[in-house]
Amino acid sequence: MTTLGVNIDHIATIRQARGGHDPDPLQAAVLAELAGALGITAHLREDRRHIQDRDIYLLKQIVTTHLNMEMAPTQEIIKIAVDVLPYMVTLVPEHRQELTTEGGLAVREKERDLAKAIETFRDHKILVSLFIDPDINEIKAAKRVGATHVELHTGYYSNATDPLSVAEELGKLKDCALVANKYGLNLNAGHGLNYLNVGPVAEIDGMQELNIGHAIVARSSLIGMEAAVRDMVALL
Repeated sequence: MTTLGVNIDHIATIRQARGGHDPDPLQAAVLAELAGALGITAHLREDRRHIQDRDIYLLKQIVTTHLNMEMAPTQEIIKIAVDVLPYMVTLVPEHRQELTTEGGLAVREKERDLAKAIETFRDHKILVSLFIDPDINEIKAAKRVGATHVELHTGYYSNATDPLSVAEELGKLKDCALVANKYGLNLNAGHGLNYLNVGPVAEIDGMQELNIGHAIVARSSLIGMEAAVRDMVALL
C-alpha cells in the first residue's frame, strides 16, 4: 500500500500570519500520526516563511514515524539538517518569490554540488530524496549522484484540466516509476495532490509514499486534522 506523509508547512503558515504560537505544527504532526500518517514532512526554507528552526528540532524529538525534512541544498540548511538528523532529507529547488515549489530540482545541471551534499548526508546516515520533474533523464542523474529516493513532482498532473492532458501526465509518472524501480531508487511523489486526483498516483507500481500538505490542511480547517488525514489514508 502507498503510505501517506503529511506536510505540515501550511499549519505553520497560518501561525506565522499572526506571529503567535497557534496553530502549532507539532500538534498537527501528532494528530496526523494518530490518524494514520506514516511520515511527517516539513520544509525549512531559507526565508523561514513558515516552518522555523525550533519546529524542526522539536519535530525530530516527537515524530514517531519518520521525519522528512524538505530543504534547499544550501550550506546553512545542510548544517542544520546534519545537526537535527532527520530520517530523510528531500532536496528541492527554492526561489524567494514563489508561492510554493514551482518545479523539480535540475539534477543534471548540478550533479557535482548535489553529489557532494548527498555524500555529507550519507556520512550521517540520512536518507536522501530528490524532488524532480517526471523526466527519465533526471531519474538517471539522481542515481548517479547517490540519492536513495526520488520524489516525482505531480504538479503538472494535478494542474491538468482535460482528460487527455491528465492521461498524458499520468503516463509520464508511470514511465518514470518504471525507470526508478529499474535503478533501485525508492519512489515517492507529491505536489498538488488532493482528495479527487490522488487515486491514480497511489496505484502506480512501486509508489511508496505520497507527500501531501495543502489539501489536507485546507480540509482540516473545516473538519479537523485527524478526520482530514483519515480521509486521505482511506483513499490510499
